[in-house]
Amino acid sequence: MSESLADLLGGRPHHGATNPLLFDRGRPLTAADFVAEAARIAGGLGALGIARGDRVAIWLPNVPAWLATFAALARLGAIAVAVNTRFRSQELATILRRAEPRALVYWPGFNGIDFAGILADCDPAALTSITWLIEYNEADSPPTARHDVAVDRAVERIDFAALPAAAVEAQPQASDANDSLPCILFSTSGTTKEPKLVLHDQRTLARHAHNVAAAWHLGPGSAVYLVPPLCGVYGFCTALAALAGGAPLWMRPAWDAGAAAAEIVRGACTHITGTDDIYAQLLATTPAQRPFPSLTYAGFAPFNPALADIVAHAQARGLMLSGLYGTSEVQALFSVRMSDRAAAERSRAGGHPVSATAHVRARDPETGAILPHGTNGALEILAPESRMVGYFGNEEATAASFTADGWYRTGDIGSTSADCSFVFLTRAGDSLRIGGFLVSPAEIENVIQEAGGIDACQVVAVPRPEGWRPVAFVILEAGSEVDESRLSSHVRARLAPYKVPVRFLAIDAFPVTASANGTKIRKDVLRQIALDALNGTGSLTSSQEVA
Repeated sequence: MSESLADLLGGRPHHGATNPLLFDRGRPLTAADFVAEAARIAGGLGALGIARGDRVAIWLPNVPAWLATFAALARLGAIAVAVNTRFRSQELATILRRAEPRALVYWPGFNGIDFAGILADCDPAALTSITWLIEYNEADSPPTARHDVAVDRAVERIDFAALPAAAVEAQPQASDANDSLPCILFSTSGTTKEPKLVLHDQRTLARHAHNVAAAWHLGPGSAVYLVPPLCGVYGFCTALAALAGGAPLWMRPAWDAGAAAAEIVRGACTHITGTDDIYAQLLATTPAQRPFPSLTYAGFAPFNPALADIVAHAQARGLMLSGLYGTSEVQALFSVRMSDRAAAERSRAGGHPVSATAHVRARDPETGAILPHGTNGALEILAPESRMVGYFGNEEATAASFTADGWYRTGDIGSTSADCSFVFLTRAGDSLRIGGFLVSPAEIENVIQEAGGIDACQVVAVPRPEGWRPVAFVILEAGSEVDESRLSSHVRARLAPYKVPVRFLAIDAFPVTASANGTKIRKDVLRQIALDALNGTGSLTSSQEVA
């Protein structure tokens, strides 16, 4: 079987063009229909002038149009820009300004959200590259308000279903030159002010998808249920693995635990990925002792500290959850643990890389020495079949992310084992994992400081029953007071809801410690103060000084 992206997106692993490739809210879409739709979109975008190297932003939920648009862009040699549907104006503007897409494909009224209004609220300077707004709608989509986009030239609105009909040249035969074409950008956050844009090419996407499919033992009788959004590598790599393995992919645009549970049973789904929260919700939909007997693999990522027992709880209900690992830079599902292992092992993130050419090592961050198995250190990954091309428009960051011998510096802490597996423990930096997403605290801090009356800000994440949530500490300007309601509204209007701090606590100074590299803020102290404030056990009030 060819491992080219053209073959993978052409439905060739699916034996027979009339076989279902996708199920959208239970409705089948055959391989032939998917290929025809991708060709239609490619023809329409080509007629607009979208060509090799151009960027097109995809701001859609999990619908077949997302994958069809990606397939169309890959056929043209263009680059998809994956945009999270939970983003609001400031986040959206940041991605558009840096990626400079020529077109944006979006669903104006999806889920009752005014996406057109969010777009109109973006900084006009971030929209200067956009010539076409391509609007996806469905028959039952509610009417949406029209908003003018504030740019100094004409922006044409086009109905996605009525893209101009045009022929598109046949996909060139697979070759190293074609397979190495860059094809998608994902946004990622660290501790910097703005997210980096991770660029992948066609070759590594296809090879990694086939490696995941093989590791999962996908084949006749398999079916994959998609939960994570396609705009992130977790959902995207899950979808491509299904295509590579010839397994029908079940999806729906908005998460609904009850509907998902019914579809898993109806589709006899065998594979699924998601967070611990997702599995808790699925199990809560039914009292049946073994509600999902068809599921043979359930990969999970632990995001909610209140669900520390989810592996044991799920196993008691016949669902064997297995930890995994991935990053935007080396793709999601980089490694997996299989369901035949003991619960204690399956509960840990990491596992065996899905590619035989991939390796993991741990380095002592102080001495730089490579550590022996079982010793925690900074994880580094050699991943020739899944690594990124680099950070788009940021050669300096790209160079800094790799060692001299080509290993990717993950920024994670963990250890390796003699059997070539590894364990992920935690992030080495100050990145926050909130709502299932890796979030830059600097991004939230910057928005808070724009509210007025704030001299400085630090954000930490703390465990709550509903998951990890941010708490903001602010140093006020002279004469200012904390108005938590005002600050919350200010952040909510600019960032996704999961990034809005649950509290805004005023202090006179941040706790610090001196080190060889200068004075550092003690975020561990801030986390404890935040926990005490939320639990009502601390003596600190929002206006007291932190010593």
